[in-house]
Amino acid sequence: MKKVGLTGGIGSGKSTVARLLANAGFPVVDADQIAREIMEPGSPVLERVAEEFGADILDDEGVLDRSELARRAFASKEATERLNAITHPAIRAESERRFAAAETAGETAVIYDMPLLVDLGLHSGMDLTVVVDVDVEERVRRLVEKRGLDEADARARMGQQIDDATRLAAADVVIDNSGSLDALEPQVAALVERIRG
Repeated sequence: MKKVGLTGGIGSGKSTVARLLANAGFPVVDADQIAREIMEPGSPVLERVAEEFGADILDDEGVLDRSELARRAFASKEATERLNAITHPAIRAESERRFAAAETAGETAVIYDMPLLVDLGLHSGMDLTVVVDVDVEERVRRLVEKRGLDEADARARMGQQIDDATRLAAADVVIDNSGSLDALEPQVAALVERIRG
């Protein structure tokens, strides 16, 4: 079974590419979705995060206040590393479980939708690394207009990811998502053929 790593900076439209690949019939293992699931009320990962960052990040029902955790965890590089040390191994373990399930089900390829694929060096374990690329200013514009982030927040989030040049250097395939969906779809169609090939 081929493992296809899909990544791109925040605001690049990686999720759109993942959706198109899912529509083509490939199972998608979504690291962001797994990250949300491991932080569900009562999960052992969430309990460890609350021990590390304060029980008051949970409400009376045990639901995480994501914005408060973000404020505390991204206040410093050291705090971010403390959060990552708890969450990243759990995300990796669940991702591996889903890869194994896809292989058992007889899938020929699986898409690993992972924003930090290159940042964490996980691209080295992939058969193909796909980077969705968009100019920085266009990504900022999309994050402000479509996700409602303010510009400073958008740029700060980008600053926490590796630079585009490093990400692009790891790519086997680069998808240019600067244009419309009509411009994107043929690139994804070509990628589908390459994965199936």
